[in-house]
Amino acid sequence: MRTTDRRAPVERLVWPPLIALSLGYFLVMLDVTVVTVAVPTIRESVHADASATAWVVDGYSTVFAGLLLLGGGLGDRLGHRGVFLTGLGVFTVASLGCGFATTSVTLIASRMLQGVGGALLVPTSLALLAAAYPGRATRARALGVWAGVAGVAFAAGPLVGGLLVAGLNWQAAFWVNVPVALLAVWLTLRHVPAPAARASGRGLDPVGQVLGVVGLTALAGMLNEAGTQGWTSPTVLAACGVGIVALVLFVLVERRLEATPGSTPLLPPSLFRSPGFSPAAAVGVLLNLGYYGMLYLSTLYFQNERGYGALGTGIALLPTVCMAVFAAPLSGRLTARHGPHAPMAGALLLGAFGFLGWLVAGPDTPYWQLLFALVATGLATPTTVPAATAAIVQAAPDANAGVASAVFNVARQIGNSVGVALFSTLTATSAPLVPGLHTAALIASGAFFAGAFLALVSWRANRVPVPL
Repeated sequence: MRTTDRRAPVERLVWPPLIALSLGYFLVMLDVTVVTVAVPTIRESVHADASATAWVVDGYSTVFAGLLLLGGGLGDRLGHRGVFLTGLGVFTVASLGCGFATTSVTLIASRMLQGVGGALLVPTSLALLAAAYPGRATRARALGVWAGVAGVAFAAGPLVGGLLVAGLNWQAAFWVNVPVALLAVWLTLRHVPAPAARASGRGLDPVGQVLGVVGLTALAGMLNEAGTQGWTSPTVLAACGVGIVALVLFVLVERRLEATPGSTPLLPPSLFRSPGFSPAAAVGVLLNLGYYGMLYLSTLYFQNERGYGALGTGIALLPTVCMAVFAAPLSGRLTARHGPHAPMAGALLLGAFGFLGWLVAGPDTPYWQLLFALVATGLATPTTVPAATAAIVQAAPDANAGVASAVFNVARQIGNSVGVALFSTLTATSAPLVPGLHTAALIASGAFFAGAFLALVSWRANRVPVPL
């Protein structure tokens, strides 16, 4: 007979902590894309050249990706709530700096400071969520809401940016962060418990911290610059070399620390041997490579190929944005009932077929013919994120929750940078844009098919027979 006690009480989903943690993640993901449609206005306002304009957009995600492991490690060692609140404070100050910037240098510096704040608060928000909802089913539902809010924020960035630029000015895209961040701080102080900091004889692993930051920042910078300078640029090649050397040294240092009694590495290599951890991280790369690479291209397609303005582009992308409102909470419920791997595999397969819908796109394609691609991929991505997040958190020990979250978000940021850089290269060498868009759609579809395969393999490996 089954051993499950069906009379066991179901843990209730308490909303205030979830709202606080979701607001922080909302801000971080919104600011990845909110400036996309405002770039022409920003460039003219701060007198930015092509390189400076690229860093206004990409400097934020570069620093964010480079410091995520540091943010997760600090949370695990110093306490997640304190680091989360610090991240919110840094993000708020940086947003004010962006809003008041009058030169490209000031704006780029403020955008990078936003990346610092985001790197502190994202991994700690997930660790705090895991602590606030210890029950597996309730945690899965909470993850669905948390990831759904972030998915809406990321995809809604172009629409929000378009509305603010059209109705007010580009500075409003940054000022809007301030009241939201203050609300998140207030809710966190009142409703989010503070888990104990992790004791550690090694402290903060300073060598690992430095190598991890240098390696990830160099590789993220390489991928961002590749889209504008080309893959054979001396700057891109130099950043690649620095990043590879730093990350190889990082792995060697972490392996030595893990083998040394009493030492605590920033990222224990044994995590990647945990069942389900590595496949979930790989899914993060493939997911963002496909979806956010294509989201970037679809913005270019509607603006450059179809002549839509900032607001029109945001409205055209509404079908893919709105799907996250339904898909992510549904994913949380499915994950709570069936585990993370089945929803992840099904969603990725849906997205793989959805990307093929972009193959009909042309200069005069009726909008309704693009709806399948927009809706299918808009459903697939926010369904996958909570499930993959649950998979990687379940695969890691509780003491490494912050680092596990950081690994998943680093994987996603790498996928995002690779997708945008690669797809930018494809469209830069294609005249007009449409042939490159079609090639990118095939690559994105292949990435999602590969992710579905990994989810299915992991599902099979993690299935445990029910005792009779």
